[in-house]
Formats: sequence, structure tokens, C-alpha cells
Amino acid sequence: MHKILVSSCLLGQPVRYDGQSKGLTNDILTRWLQEKRVVAFCPEVTGGLPTPRPPAEINAEKVITTTGEDVTSEFQLGAEKALALCKAQQIKFALLKESSPSCGRNTIYDGSHKGIKVVGMGLTAKKLVKAGIQVFSEEQLPQLVSALAIAEKN
Repeated sequence: MHKILVSSCLLGQPVRYDGQSKGLTNDILTRWLQEKRVVAFCPEVTGGLPTPRPPAEINAEKVITTTGEDVTSEFQLGAEKALALCKAQQIKFALLKESSPSCGRNTIYDGSHKGIKVVGMGLTAKKLVKAGIQVFSEEQLPQLVSALAIAEKN
């Protein structure tokens, strides 16, 4: 049975920049939790950032907060720790929070701090994908279920 790395905020943990969560209520996720397949992880907190913290966006390969602080190194450290955890626990699948500068799978904010989304990946999502881990956003849960079903048949 495959383990799944899941963004802590999607599991209801108040780790987002605003001290909130984006908890998913979903029968499949509930079942995975009961089966102890879920490995919760927040790259931003693990990378050393506090909760709450100023919102950050990727701008020209740097992660910059609304207050102008460069937090790229914390985001990179969180991404490295996410990959190390996946390797240590042989995790091949991840369910990450869309649009996050760490976890965004398909979209991120454009760096202007004006709420504009663009096609792109957060630092953790990008690092995991590069390492061969299948990454899905909460908007792609059916695709993750399908990928897991295929992997478990083989």
C-alpha cells in the first residue's frame, strides 16, 4: 500500500501563512488517514517559517513576502526536507495545495501580490516532480486515485 505525502493545511492543520487551514473533507482522504497512508507535511513550517507569516509569492526565481523579505532559502529548505522524507519513506505520490509558492502543482501567484494566478509550480512541487514523485493538487484528487490504483495493481 503506497503512502501519500499530503500538505498539512489540506488535513486541517492551521499552518498556512494566515494561521488557517484549507482542510479537505473527502471520503477518500478520510479512508487514507484511517489506513495510515497519509504523511502530513508543511514545507514552509519545516523550512523554518512561523505561523502566521506574511504571504509570499515567487518572483523571478525568488520567494518574496508582501513585506519585501526574501524567504527563498526557507522555501528551498522545506522542499529539500520534503524530498528527503519521500525518499526515506519511499513515498511516490503527493497531494499538495494548489497555488502555494511551495506546493502549487499547476498554478502559482505571479509575484505581484495582486492575486493573479499563472501557470507554474511551487518549489516543493517542482523538486518532487523532478525526483519522479507523482504530484497532484487537491483539484486533481480523481487523477491521484487513478494513479494509485494503477500503481497498486503492478
